[in-house]
Amino acid sequence: MSQDTAFEPVFQKLKNLLQPYQEQLSVQEDQPGIYSLETVSRSFRGRPLFFGSAQVKKNYVSFYLMPVYVFPDLLVDLPSSLKKRMQGKSCFNFKHLEEIPLADLEDFIRLGFERYQQEGLL
Repeated sequence: MSQDTAFEPVFQKLKNLLQPYQEQLSVQEDQPGIYSLETVSRSFRGRPLFFGSAQVKKNYVSFYLMPVYVFPDLLVDLPSSLKKRMQGKSCFNFKHLEEIPLADLEDFIRLGFERYQQEGLL
């Protein structure tokens, strides 16, 4: 089994967490191993603003959430379950389904989306 197929369940779960937002955001990319959302409005220098993405990498699946980069104060109450998965300023890495703290990640995505709304970025 290749890494791409080994990570497919993880990728699919992370993609599923982002999909509820695709109605108010825009799907930037949706192909095997990558799913990405951005704002519909041209809210950043006349261009859409990246929101989030799930991407299969060589050794894990990366989950990016741009609101935490744009608004670092969102990280103040970051649950420890996500903190230990954090790589960089807005990226979380997962290898196995059981590593994904679903409720914490769902809440965190919602907070990021709400912050984009509050700031008029959607």
